[in-house]
Amino acid sequence: MNNPFVTNGYAGAEYFCDRVQETTTIRELLTNENNVALISPRRLGKTDLIWHVFDDEMIRRNYHCFVVDIYATRNLGDFVNMLGKAVMDELRPKGKRAWGRFINLVSSLRSEISFDINGLPSWNVSLGAINNPAISLDEIFSYLNQADKPCLVAIDEFQQITRYEDRTIEATLRTYVQRCTNAHFIFSGSQRHIMNGIFTSPSRPFYQSVSIMNLQPLDLEEYSAFCESKFAAVGKHLDREVVSLLYERFDGVTSYMHRILNVLFSRTEKDSTCGIPMVEDAIDFLLRMSSDSYESLFYQMPEKQRILFLAIAREGKASVITGGKFLRKHNLNSASSVSSALKGLLDKDFVTQDKDIYYVYDQFFALWLKFKGLI
Repeated sequence: MNNPFVTNGYAGAEYFCDRVQETTTIRELLTNENNVALISPRRLGKTDLIWHVFDDEMIRRNYHCFVVDIYATRNLGDFVNMLGKAVMDELRPKGKRAWGRFINLVSSLRSEISFDINGLPSWNVSLGAINNPAISLDEIFSYLNQADKPCLVAIDEFQQITRYEDRTIEATLRTYVQRCTNAHFIFSGSQRHIMNGIFTSPSRPFYQSVSIMNLQPLDLEEYSAFCESKFAAVGKHLDREVVSLLYERFDGVTSYMHRILNVLFSRTEKDSTCGIPMVEDAIDFLLRMSSDSYESLFYQMPEKQRILFLAIAREGKASVITGGKFLRKHNLNSASSVSSALKGLLDKDFVTQDKDIYYVYDQFFALWLKFKGLI
């Protein structure tokens, strides 16, 4: 049996824990022609939830489903490139009738699409090849509106569009989404304050255009039962207190718990028990494996950002970080200097914000700082 604690994406319903109500709700909203904003911190499982919804037999049979991650995009051209690639990748195995319609409609990029020896197309659009992204975007939405099946499109890390220099992008996308009657959308994002601004501010184009779902951590009892069953399936026993400990320590964030349980599962012999004494060794193993990456990231930060990063990590949950008390406690300079450093940390996702609370985004990064004696 493969390790059931999958750490690199959706592996099917067998390895997916719970989310029954969320799955049902999203499926019902989409199939009743609603758009959805799915909001949660990163690593809580929202992308896997999207894939799980799209893996439903009825959905696969009756819809084209596209998932596009725009986290790495910087402008409309990048957005169009990722959207087009997602559409092509999904249509390629479905036959010429499916992908032929798409290729015929994206005439501005047709020269960038190549074919292999079996006649299957590949999206080989390089950065900078999209000379007029507005035209290419129009063509892709024309396809979505004319496809042979209704389309479901998930745009992951949707808050990234707020970082584009083009400040009209929200209005542009809202117009296309509104007019595209053959497609419905999931806009998922991990920065709650930005996503809420996009969808709940009366002055923004997407105001009141979606049903908003804030994803919560998995239920502890459900997750414990899932984990125990995966151990038991191969004759191993998992002490329930292990899951409770991890759940409390990592705020119920699935990705961190799964990574540790992946190690614990592999280290537990058949007919033996995985107990709490094994947890710290598993965490230390993961930190050692990631140490070079974290060290590189840490020392590449500008000095003022690095100092503020350490101060926030020491606090765990930091508030009023430009106030005199916080500045004095952590020997920081001025409020303006902290504000400037904070912007850099937020932009690079080293630190995240929930209302007026700031904390290190990657909990393993914060653990590494302790592991190395930096805090």
